[in-house]
Amino acid sequence: MNIDWSLLIAAIGLAFVFEGIPYFLFAERMPRLLTRLAIQPPKFLRFIGLAAIILGLLVISFGRSLSQ
Repeated sequence: MNIDWSLLIAAIGLAFVFEGIPYFLFAERMPRLLTRLAIQPPKFLRFIGLAAIILGLLVISFGRSLSQ
């Protein structure tokens, strides 16, 4: 397996960009949102995490299908 390191680093950088957007745009609302998330049961957080993973894989699959 040959890893394209520049692509991996670019993907990690893009993930940081997407993670930072809500904090930049909604800085006043983020503490309330994080407090609400902190009181959610673990089962709900796992569901949200799984949904994010599935959505991410679908986006990757869609992006790869465009380049073929």
